[in-house]
Amino acid sequence: MLSNARRPPQVPRSALADTLLERLQGTYAAAADPVRARAMAAYMKDVAPFLGIPTPLRRELSKTVTKDTPKPSGTDCAALALRCWRLPEREYHYFAVDYLRRHVSRCSSGLLPVVRHLIVTVPWWDTVDLLAAHTVGPLVAADPELAAVMDEWIEDENLWLARTALLHQLRFRSATDSGRLFAYCRRRAGHPDFFLRKAIGWSLREYAKTDPDAVRAFVEAERGSLSPLSVREALKNC
Repeated sequence: MLSNARRPPQVPRSALADTLLERLQGTYAAAADPVRARAMAAYMKDVAPFLGIPTPLRRELSKTVTKDTPKPSGTDCAALALRCWRLPEREYHYFAVDYLRRHVSRCSSGLLPVVRHLIVTVPWWDTVDLLAAHTVGPLVAADPELAAVMDEWIEDENLWLARTALLHQLRFRSATDSGRLFAYCRRRAGHPDFFLRKAIGWSLREYAKTDPDAVRAFVEAERGSLSPLSVREALKNC
């Protein structure tokens, strides 16, 4: 049996989510392109089926879906995201990611278990990275007690949770907890997975825009344990 932390969250009731999903499915389905869908799915390693809607068009269609709708509550955001994730096509997941990014300031720390579910369900970099930087990051910034959850995620056997922990401070700049960032990079330095090695380098590269000396010093101190990929990425801004 799953523990409470790992049990899929219940979908709350939300009239706004009902309205958005009805609009969304009708609007996106009408724009589907089966030929393009096959190419898009192949590019994303067939992690999920696609409708075949190119990004610029999808964003324009999304505007029509949300037009004249009220500002959501945190409950609305959770309901919308979870219901989108139940749909197989990836464009619906993208809509949810964009919606959370736009309205994360209206959500409380209680959204984090929902985001965790999104991260570990049909996971790939195209959704995980945006959720890490633009939803998890703002939630942690707004409630520093959530940093303890990041301390758990960096240790998790699920590499996408660990990647999220590495990347959640990407937009923090001078507010970055450098001690935690470096500790996370050190903790996962020896992991063989490409996505974790890339995330280590990316997180350090972004922080180097704020404190290049600290990043250079860290890389020099840890060069023996960091992968060449992590080192190359980390030093691009130094």
